[in-house]
Amino acid sequence: MATPTPLVFAYYVTGHGFGHATRVVEVARHLIDAGHLVHVVTAAPDYVFTSEIQSPNLFLRRVLLDCGAVQSDALTVDRLASLEKYSQTAVIPRESILASEVAWLKSIKADLVVSDVVPIACRAAADAGIRSVCITNFSWDFIYADYVMAAGHHHRSIILQIAEDYSHCEFLIRLPGFCPMPAFRDVVDVPLVVRRLHKSREEVRKELGVGDDVKLLIFNFGGQPAGWTLKEEYLPTGWKCLVCGASDDQELPPNFIKLPKEAYTPDVIAASDCMLGKIGYGTSSEAMAYKLPFIFVRRDYFNEEPFLRNIIEHYKGGVEMIRRDLLSGCWQPYIEHAISLKPCYNRDINGGEVAARILQDTAQGNTHTKYKACGARRLRDAIVLGYQLRGISERNANVPDWYVHAPFPLQEHEQSISNEEMFILCSCRHIPDFEVLHGDLQGLSDTASFLKALGELSAIDFERDNKDQLRERLAAARLFNWEEEIFVARAPGRLDVMGGIADYSGSLVLQMPIKEACHAAVQKNHPSKQKLWKHAQARHHSDSDKQTPILEIVSFGADLSNRGPTFDMDISDFMDGEQPISYEAARNYFSRDTSQRWAAYVAGAILVLMTELGVRFEDSISIVISSAVPEGKGVSSSAAVEVASMSAIAAAHGLKIAPRDIALLCQKASPCGVMDQMASACGENNKLLAMVCQPAEVLGLVDIPSHIKFWGIDSGLRHSVGGSDYGSVRIGTFMGRKMMKSMASNKVKENNSDEMGRNSTELLEAEASLAYLCNLPPHRYEGGYANKLPERITGEEFLTKYASHDDPVTVVNKDLTYAVKAPTAHPVYENSRVKAFKSLLTAAASDEQLSALGELMYQCHYSYSACGLGSVGTDRLVELVQMMRLSGTLYGAKITGGGSGGTVCVMGEKSVRSSEQIREIQQRYKSATGFMPYVFEGSSPGAGKFGYLKIRRRSSPKADLAAASAVLNGVHV
Repeated sequence: MATPTPLVFAYYVTGHGFGHATRVVEVARHLIDAGHLVHVVTAAPDYVFTSEIQSPNLFLRRVLLDCGAVQSDALTVDRLASLEKYSQTAVIPRESILASEVAWLKSIKADLVVSDVVPIACRAAADAGIRSVCITNFSWDFIYADYVMAAGHHHRSIILQIAEDYSHCEFLIRLPGFCPMPAFRDVVDVPLVVRRLHKSREEVRKELGVGDDVKLLIFNFGGQPAGWTLKEEYLPTGWKCLVCGASDDQELPPNFIKLPKEAYTPDVIAASDCMLGKIGYGTSSEAMAYKLPFIFVRRDYFNEEPFLRNIIEHYKGGVEMIRRDLLSGCWQPYIEHAISLKPCYNRDINGGEVAARILQDTAQGNTHTKYKACGARRLRDAIVLGYQLRGISERNANVPDWYVHAPFPLQEHEQSISNEEMFILCSCRHIPDFEVLHGDLQGLSDTASFLKALGELSAIDFERDNKDQLRERLAAARLFNWEEEIFVARAPGRLDVMGGIADYSGSLVLQMPIKEACHAAVQKNHPSKQKLWKHAQARHHSDSDKQTPILEIVSFGADLSNRGPTFDMDISDFMDGEQPISYEAARNYFSRDTSQRWAAYVAGAILVLMTELGVRFEDSISIVISSAVPEGKGVSSSAAVEVASMSAIAAAHGLKIAPRDIALLCQKASPCGVMDQMASACGENNKLLAMVCQPAEVLGLVDIPSHIKFWGIDSGLRHSVGGSDYGSVRIGTFMGRKMMKSMASNKVKENNSDEMGRNSTELLEAEASLAYLCNLPPHRYEGGYANKLPERITGEEFLTKYASHDDPVTVVNKDLTYAVKAPTAHPVYENSRVKAFKSLLTAAASDEQLSALGELMYQCHYSYSACGLGSVGTDRLVELVQMMRLSGTLYGAKITGGGSGGTVCVMGEKSVRSSEQIREIQQRYKSATGFMPYVFEGSSPGAGKFGYLKIRRRSSPKADLAAASAVLNGVHV
C-alpha cells in the first residue's frame, strides 16, 4: 500500500470507551506503515496508541469533542446526563470548536478527515474544504435518539444537529455488527477491525505464572472499574480469572489476577479460555476473531448491543448472563456452557488494512461511492427519532442453544398457514397438535397462528433440531410439560379515538380495541415437576430437598427491544414473611436489571393477585408471552401484556374475575390511569369503549356506524408515557388544577356569600374541592380562570406557593420550568369534545356528521401540540389527511395516547376510496421521511369477550387436522 507522497490524515476518536480507540490504532498503524502521517484527536490514554505504534509519524492531540454515553456504573448509562454532557461538550461551545478545528486542520494541511465517530469533525472538515469519511458500526444520532424519550423534546435538536453533521461526511466505512445509520449518504462495508497478536498463548501464560492445566476467564467490562465484590467461589475448580480495569486499591481473592492497565488485550484473549464482560465493539470483535467464547451481560440503554449480540450468537460465540447472576456469583453454569461452544467466525479480520487502503485512495482523490440523495435533511422528520431495532439478515441460523429463542412474529405464522387450514383452525375445536378443552378461537387468525406456533415448539427434537433453533424457541420448548393442560388468553392493544391524556383528569374517553393482540400461555406445575433452564437450575433449588415454586417466563420478540428473552424467580421473593411485599418494593426488584424490567408487566399479576385477593401460589408457573402489539406506538402494548397475563394466570388457577376487575387489578401494577387496561379487557370488536375515568366508570359500548371506519397510522417516532414530555405536561395539568382550586377557595373566603348569591357560592365551593379537572365546564374555566393562569412556572416557584401539586404519580422538579395554561385547558375542552363526538356518532349519516367528527379530532390534535406533546411526524400525517379531504373521504385525524410521537388516529368513510387514500398517505410519508408507516386496521374482541382457551397436546397432529376437515364435511372418522 506504499505511496511515494506522504498523506496527512486527521483522525478523530469519540470519547466513548476504548473500543473505538483500539480499532483506530489498527487502521492508523496501516496508514503509518504506508508512509503517511496520522494526527489522532482523542481523549484516550497515550498508551492505547503507543503500545502498538512507535513511529514519529503518529501525533496525539488530547482534545475531547464528544462524550459518548455517560455511565453511572459499568452496566448503566445515564441517558439525561449523556445528553446534558454532550450539550456542554459539543453544543454550547460549537462555534469556538468549529473555528479552532478548521484552523488546526488547515495548519497541518490535512488531506482527509477520518471520524470514529465524532459528529462535529465532519462539519469542521466541510468548513475547511476537506473531504471526510466516517468509520464505525454505530452513530450517535441512533444511540441518543432513544435517550430523548426520557430526557424530553427540548433535547431533540441535539440529535438533529448530529445527523446534520454526519451528512457532511462523504461516505461511511461500515463495520460488521452495524446499527441503522441513515444519516450517511453512502456506505462501504469492510471486515472486522481487530488488533494483531504480539505473543503466543504460551508466552502470555508464562508471564502470568499460569500453567497450561489452568483455565482462564477474562473479566472485562471495557476498561471501566466495576467496583463489584469478587469471591473465590464464583469460579469453578481449576479456573482463574484475569480482571481488567481493577482499581489500585481493590482486593481480589487468590484465584483472581489483577491485570495492569496497559495489558495488551488481544494477547490475553489468545491465552484465555473464556471471557465475561459487557458487549462493546472492541471486546466483541476480538473475541470473535480469536474464537474466544464470550459470556456477556447487557447494558442499560445502549442500542448498539442487539446488533453485536446478533452477530456473536450467529457465529456461536456467546452466551448471555443475567445481571443478577453476575452480581450474586452464579457463574459456573454459564462458564460450563460457554466452553462447550465452538465459535466459528470464519470471515476476514483484516478490516484495518482494507479501511486504510480505502482511506488512502480517497485522500488521493479517488471516489469509492456515488452520491445518493439521502442524509439528515430528508430524515429529520421521522427516522432520526424513530429508529426501530433491526437484526442482521442471517439472525435465524445456528444460534447457540443456551436457553433458547427467536423473535416470533405472528405474521410469519399466518403466512405459513393456507386459507383452507386457517378456516379449519378457526372454525373447529380440533386444532393440530392440541385439543381445545374449553373456549373457542372466535375466528381469530392470530390465535390460530399462536396455537400453531406452540405446536411447533412441542414438536422440537432437542437432539436433532437444537442447532437450528433460536433462543426464545428453545427456551419456550423446554418450558412446558406438553402433556399437561395449558391456558391461553388474548388481549388486544387499543386505538385512542378520543380522550387520550385527559384520562388522568377524569375525562370521558372513547377507545377501540385493535386487531393486534398479545397472547399469554400459562401452565402450572408442582415444583417437583417444573422444568428449569440450566442457568435457573443453578440458582434455584441448590438444596435438592427444597421445593419452592418457581416462575419462568419467555417473551418472544425480545431482541426487537433489547430485552432479555427469559425471566425466572422464586415466587417466594414476592413474600415478606407471611405477607406480600409492597408494590414499591416490587418495582425496585424489577428495576435492578433494565433488560428484564419487562417481566414486571407479567410477573406483577402474581403479586397483585396475592395482595388484592389473598391468593397464594403453591405451584410453579410457566408463561410464554407473544405480542403483535408493537411497542412505542401509543397503542398500549404494555396494557395488552398485563391483561393477557392476568387473564391467563387467573384462568389457570380457577379464578373467575370480571373483565372490569381484571383491568383494575392490572392497573395496580402500573402507576398510570386505567383507560388502556379497560379497553384491552372490556372492549368488543368494532365498538368503542366509552369510559369516564373517575376513576373507571364504564358507560358502555358505542357501535361504530357502518359507514365510518377508524385507522391508526404509525409516525415512526417512538412514544413513551414514561418520557419527560408526558410527565411534564401531566405535572403542569395538576399544577393548574391546584392553582384554580386555590383561586376558588380565596374567592369564597374574600367575598360575602349574600353578595355573591347562593348559587355562585356553591359553584366556587365545588371548584375549590375539584377532584377531576374535567368536571369543570369550559364556560366556567373561561369566565373565572383562563386569564389568571400563568403560561409557565418554575417548579421552585410553584412549590414555594402551593407546597404540592397533589398528584401521587409524578414529582415536581424545582429546577425545571413547566407549562401550565395549555396543559390545564386541554382536559377541560377535551372532555366536551369527546361528549360531542359520542353524540355525533349516533346522528344520521351525512357529510355534515363526518365533517363535525373530523373537526373535533383536529381540535384535539392541535390542543396536544399546544401542550408540547406534538411531533413533526404526527403533524405531517395529520396534514396529509387534511390534504386528502379536498378530494377524498378522510375527514379527521389526531395524535393519540401520550403524544410526542406514536400513532395518528384517522377517521373516514368506510369505502374503497378511503383505503386507497390511506395507502397514498403511506407512500407520501415514506417519500418525505424514508419511513413506511405501519397501518393499524381492524378491530378485535377484548380479553373478557375472548375468555380463555384450555388446551392439551394431542398425539397425532396430522390425523387431527384430517379429522377436523372430516367433521366440517360431515364425515365421521
